Amino acid sequence: MTLLQDVQRLAMKKKVPDLKPGYTVAVHQKIKEGEKERVQIFEGLVIAIGSGHGADKTFTVRKVVEGIGVERIFPLYSPRIEKIQVKKEGKVRRARLYYMAKRFGKSARLKETFVSENEMEKEVAALAEKVAKEEAKKAAEEGTTVEA
Repeated sequence: MTLLQDVQRLAMKKKVPDLKPGYTVAVHQKIKEGEKERVQIFEGLVIAIGSGHGADKTFTVRKVVEGIGVERIFPLYSPRIEKIQVKKEGKVRRARLYYMAKRFGKSARLKETFVSENEMEKEVAALAEKVAKEEAKKAAEEGTTVEA
């Protein structure tokens, strides 16, 4: 493996939920103000998943604050993100939901289902197990061992 792939694999150790457009998420991000560090929550709709690969993957979250739309792009595996909590799953048929910016009121609603904490923890654990198996499989093919 190349040095870049090793660095990316180390950055991807953090467990993150499987995000899709249409999900309503709460992103807990560490903010440093002077000497103090606190956690700020940004809750909104995932309107796009970036085209990055591995540790470079990003996602865009949109929320409306006092009538003004705010969009933020977060790196998925950033050390500044403490956790990503999925609140609702929306039913969408598009990969990018940029059209939601032009909608307001009832037309801005999506068909949604609420997600419980237990369901999300099980899903994250299953996804992490799947990724670990894939890495072990790749390592076995290359003849190297993977550290857990």
